[in-house]
Amino acid sequence: MQMSEYHYLPLAPAFFFILVAIFFFVFFLLLLGVLRSAYLDLGVSSRAAMFLLLASLIGSYFNIPIWELPPSPVTSDAVRDYFGMQYAIPRVDNWQRTIIAVNVGGAVIPTIMSLYLLVKRSLWVNGLIATAIVALVLHWLAHPISGLGIAVPVFLPAVVTAIVALLLDRQNAAPLAYIAGSMGTLIGADLTNLSQVRGLGAPVASIGGAGTFDGIFLTGILAVLLASLYHPRRPIEQTP
Repeated sequence: MQMSEYHYLPLAPAFFFILVAIFFFVFFLLLLGVLRSAYLDLGVSSRAAMFLLLASLIGSYFNIPIWELPPSPVTSDAVRDYFGMQYAIPRVDNWQRTIIAVNVGGAVIPTIMSLYLLVKRSLWVNGLIATAIVALVLHWLAHPISGLGIAVPVFLPAVVTAIVALLLDRQNAAPLAYIAGSMGTLIGADLTNLSQVRGLGAPVASIGGAGTFDGIFLTGILAVLLASLYHPRRPIEQTP
């Protein structure tokens, strides 16, 4: 298996373009000044947040291999349909093993950002509770897909995360949604279901990649929308 075969879009091109279009829509709202304060409430500047979303999109193409499963027949150069989305399976030649990999855009970047928000906003307790709840729900609803790996319905992480974040802490719903949605999806859908990957015939089973990346990306968008709706109380400045 060539190194280039580790890297591929997590969705079929037409469906990946939908995520790109959502990114540019949010960017357009930012240029209009609609979401500027929302990003600050999320815990980062608007420029940093847009860079984060763009980096996630670009990083979704790259997978870091970490280990491989015992030899077994694999699927090559195919597309799988699941809950209205189409997921790409890379073309591989003369390869009979499943590679377990970590997706840069769907796992590495969200994990770093989640840890940053946990520390900056001191959301350790609610963050752990929300992540555990989301992880349990997504573990229950995640589904093994032949040739692909583990997948969850595209809007499910965002919907579950929104409910949990708003119930636990409305004033910090935005950063809490990002943390729980990202980490809960990675843990509940991918990590706790790794035992089901063997025998699916997936050439690359990517943690945070195809099957879960779209849900994680939309959770980042959700966090921004929640921040635009629920602003933490700020002290009123007194004029002399």
